[in-house]
Amino acid sequence: MDDQNRNLILATALSFGVILIWFALFPPPEPEVDPNAPATLTLDESAPTTPSGDMAVLPPSADAPTTTGVTDPEATTEVALAEAARLPIVTATVEGSISLIGGRIDDLSLRNYRETLDPDSPIVRLLSPVGGDEPYYALYGWAPGGDLSFDAVPDANTEWQVEEGEELTPDTPITLVWDNGAGLIFRRTVEIDENFMFTVTQSVENTGTAEVRAAPYGIVARHGLPDDLQNFFILHEGVVRKIDGQLDEVSYSDLPDLDFVEREAALAEVLQVESDGWIGFTDKYWMTTLIPGAGQAFTSVMKYVASADIYQTEARLPAMTIAPGETVSVTTQLFAGAKEAETIRDYQDIGGIDRFIDSIDWGWFYFLTKPLFWLLHYLNLAIGNMGLAIIALTVIVKAVLFPLAYKSYASMARMRELQPEMEKIKERAGDDRERLQREMMELYKKEKVNPASGCLPILLQIPIFFSLYKVIFVTLELRHAPFFGWLNDLSAPDTSSIFNLFGVFPWPAPDPTSFMALIFIGILPIILGVSMWLQQKLNPQPTDPTQAAIFAWLPWVFMFMLGGFASGLLIYWIANNLLTFTQQYIIMKRHGYTPDLFGNIRASFSGKKPDAK
Repeated sequence: MDDQNRNLILATALSFGVILIWFALFPPPEPEVDPNAPATLTLDESAPTTPSGDMAVLPPSADAPTTTGVTDPEATTEVALAEAARLPIVTATVEGSISLIGGRIDDLSLRNYRETLDPDSPIVRLLSPVGGDEPYYALYGWAPGGDLSFDAVPDANTEWQVEEGEELTPDTPITLVWDNGAGLIFRRTVEIDENFMFTVTQSVENTGTAEVRAAPYGIVARHGLPDDLQNFFILHEGVVRKIDGQLDEVSYSDLPDLDFVEREAALAEVLQVESDGWIGFTDKYWMTTLIPGAGQAFTSVMKYVASADIYQTEARLPAMTIAPGETVSVTTQLFAGAKEAETIRDYQDIGGIDRFIDSIDWGWFYFLTKPLFWLLHYLNLAIGNMGLAIIALTVIVKAVLFPLAYKSYASMARMRELQPEMEKIKERAGDDRERLQREMMELYKKEKVNPASGCLPILLQIPIFFSLYKVIFVTLELRHAPFFGWLNDLSAPDTSSIFNLFGVFPWPAPDPTSFMALIFIGILPIILGVSMWLQQKLNPQPTDPTQAAIFAWLPWVFMFMLGGFASGLLIYWIANNLLTFTQQYIIMKRHGYTPDLFGNIRASFSGKKPDAK
């Protein structure tokens, strides 16, 4: 076997090695099974204390009775919804209902978002009742303190009565009431704004003759893992919370690794928050978060009840003393909806929810991800097309980096001018590497050339690329955003495929999540590969056969590696390649070197080196 064939085989093996490593780092998501296990709330006198030393509420018990009459795990959400009397929720952005059993907010769908691109597809359901598909709900209540018994406070099975309101809308709040028959009247007033924020006011009126104590709480519980769990390392899914100024993220997969806390009867972590915090669950595009009042001290709890497969977050407020004839109340908020950046930012800046914008997973490069997103967002608002906004963003990024790019390409041109001198130095130095390095450095210093400057624009592009990838993958604004033609979702891979010759043949393209789709790639990945290949041909191929073979394979390796990436990211990369090609060609020509593009292309097939001009 000659050296050239051996080098070619080596380059091929290395390329496939890169592909295997890439797919190991970016595995396709695997759906999780939801067991739909039921649970209700039970309390214990050994509750942990809040920062003020008062008692706080304890967690649901995994072996408690069901909260509805539904016991069939195959029962539908519609059947579960019919098990209890309900008050409808109707706004421009959400629809659903509140159950009078427990007063739970357990039925909520997002009117502006559909599950798929099909206009007849069901709208996205966020919250679901126990007994239906993927139970996920918010529950409020009071924990008894002092001599108060458990029967004296409302729980998840309490049958509330409607005191005011027939329908929850932004203009009409509702008030539920429950009289325990022992001198305490509990009320719960629920309001909702035009977007996704509920305001829940809980009150207790003491009509008895003795002083009582009770602690308000809020719970968000999820039975089993969500079916649409991404399981992708670049995305956080699970608990997101803010604790005294610090943002904390705990994945669903990490909750079963928490320590067992006996007084919680579950795997749990209980932290005291002095003021200004929130806690809840975040998915890729949706979030449900408990938000105590500004400056409110509370106990932040996350837990996993293994026997029932329940993931849970809690906000436990300090116990309150209610004197005879007195009424006490506490107001908290519940965000349940889509992670729209502008909406969440308004809740932070106008609503005073500290660092709420950070509930969106901006990643390690947040200092790049945030400005890139907002620039892209405003470009989209101005242009009206997210694909064109991505191209405009690419132009802006290239313009910002142009001074560095100019120096880089100018340095490369100067290096070519010095090539004859460098060859002479190599001949004089022979095998003396020390002399070779010394004379090379002297030449660079004399001619004021930095051989490393050509790498700088590439190094700067890497964090920008990953930041934009994060933006496209994580932010809701890219979901179902169209470009032109068949590109109707820039957050998804290119749906065209070689398999059916890009729609010429009548059979469907492979499923985007299948292995076949990684082989039968679409139009955008092919254009990306060609653009990388053309950019490579601005320079003659390396004289070393191994290096030349590796460089020859790289565009096509990346073409398949990136074939399953979001089409919006491929649009960015293609636009970036074309702009880089244009910049490099013009700058090289201005410095007296005209790239022989067609000669380099011919040489890549013939193996001959073209003459530089």
